[in-house]
Amino acid sequence: MSSTVIAVGGHIGDMELTAGPTLAKAVLEGGRAIIVDCTYGERGHPTIAPSVYRAQKVDEARFFADAIGAEVVTLDYSDGFLPDTDDVAEQIAAIIRDAKPDLLITHWLHSMHRDHERAAQTALRAAFLASIPIEEIDTPRHSVPAILHAENWEDMEGFEADTFFEIPDAAYDRWRTGIERHAFARGETYGFRYIDYYSALMEVKGCLAGCRRAAAFKTSSHEKFTLAGP
Repeated sequence: MSSTVIAVGGHIGDMELTAGPTLAKAVLEGGRAIIVDCTYGERGHPTIAPSVYRAQKVDEARFFADAIGAEVVTLDYSDGFLPDTDDVAEQIAAIIRDAKPDLLITHWLHSMHRDHERAAQTALRAAFLASIPIEEIDTPRHSVPAILHAENWEDMEGFEADTFFEIPDAAYDRWRTGIERHAFARGETYGFRYIDYYSALMEVKGCLAGCRRAAAFKTSSHEKFTLAGP
């Protein structure tokens, strides 16, 4: 997987948690990984004020990116208030045009969280915008060859995995080091043991994929048929 991968999540921590092992794998194999967090996720702590938790979340995102060797971009939107507009899609499209990813990862389209759904829809819209000629933009257009939706227990309505990536120990270890910095992943916000859950999930998917650990994804069928040609 010597390639460029962009992962677009609704909040800081979403793609770090679900796509993080695959991003770590891509980096270890000589590729480039970029995490785009659409909101700060600052309203996700029951006892810390959003303004304080926001700063903590930004630090957590940077630590995770450094731990796996990725880059991170946090868009300036508030948790729970991600707009459903082309303004957001255009920001992500600019990143796509510049980085020219081989793979785009985002949420599944159906979730208990509106920010997850909007991030997924916006990522697909961004892939489309990045693929079409726009005279006002100097950066050459880029059609993303593959788009995948990450498996997330909060986004499971209608989700059926059809793509699996083996996660080697080195990638898992990098992911584990990075994700342990996230308070929510440690279960310090509402008690859900995210790290244990996703570690076990990778073991389960590894059984299906014939390896020790694997990350599961669903192939996108939305924008891939409408992307502009070269």
